[in-house]
Amino acid sequence: MSGPDVIEFEVKGLPPKKSEAKSLFAADHPKADRVAALLKAARDAVQRVDWETATGRVALDLIIYCPDRPDGDATNFLGGVADVLQATAPLNMDVAHLQDLAVIGLYTDDKQISQIVYQELPSSEVRYRIRVSRVQ
Repeated sequence: MSGPDVIEFEVKGLPPKKSEAKSLFAADHPKADRVAALLKAARDAVQRVDWETATGRVALDLIIYCPDRPDGDATNFLGGVADVLQATAPLNMDVAHLQDLAVIGLYTDDKQISQIVYQELPSSEVRYRIRVSRVQ
């Protein structure tokens, strides 16, 4: 293993949430803008810290900052974030609309996630913080 053991970044708005049968990666998904924002922030963080896609166990922390309760629940947000940040591309799906973002992945597959932290904290600005760390 080389590179850092932790990658952390913030994204404006709310995270993508997994709450329907349609894939988050579909070009016409109602939350496609959230997927793109998460992938752009992850891409920028990967470049900044020289992160290499994790192949072993990882921990995922998701902290949502907003004035009121977000428009989803913890499991929907965690499922959406976990899916979007995995390097495994959706099978039989055209992701060309994502352009260079389609290859961004912090870990190979979301089944590598062995630890999770989820929090909702008050803030006037809606945003969220992601932290992925390698677990020894």
